[in-house]
Amino acid sequence: MTTDTSLKSEIDQFDRKILEALSEDGRLSVTNLAEKVGLSKTPCQLRMKRLIADGYIDGFKAVINPSRLGLEHIAFAEVKLSNTQQEALHAFNLAVKKIKEVEECHMIAGRFDYLLKIRTRDIRRYREVLGERISELPYVASTSTNVAMETVKENWGSGEGRIW
Repeated sequence: MTTDTSLKSEIDQFDRKILEALSEDGRLSVTNLAEKVGLSKTPCQLRMKRLIADGYIDGFKAVINPSRLGLEHIAFAEVKLSNTQQEALHAFNLAVKKIKEVEECHMIAGRFDYLLKIRTRDIRRYREVLGERISELPYVASTSTNVAMETVKENWGSGEGRIW
């Protein structure tokens, strides 16, 4: 895992400008990107390829508006496992990745073991996913749900106040 110290020593201000520009608009042409960051086309393209190869850029994708698809219900499920040995964690991790409604899954140090972000069309569908899929995951002992009333900020890589 890359630490903040190594991140700062491995990339420079031009790399950061490239990351910022691409996080705002991943469809920028290399020519437009180079102009925006203050480089000529070839050095900019080489830097972009290096940032991809070194894992700073994981890929490019369209950002879909879930509300337009009727997926407006967001819940956060706290999951407590009955067993937290490596084998149990591995089994849970593999199984939770197969549930399409789970947008995010984080192992937590605290009063529960995992925090899941789950997006569905409504509370009824959430209840089905919770009861039929999440509760049936390996080693799940209990769950607790928190429902989001409003999303104030999302997409850490875009907007003001970047941490890189």
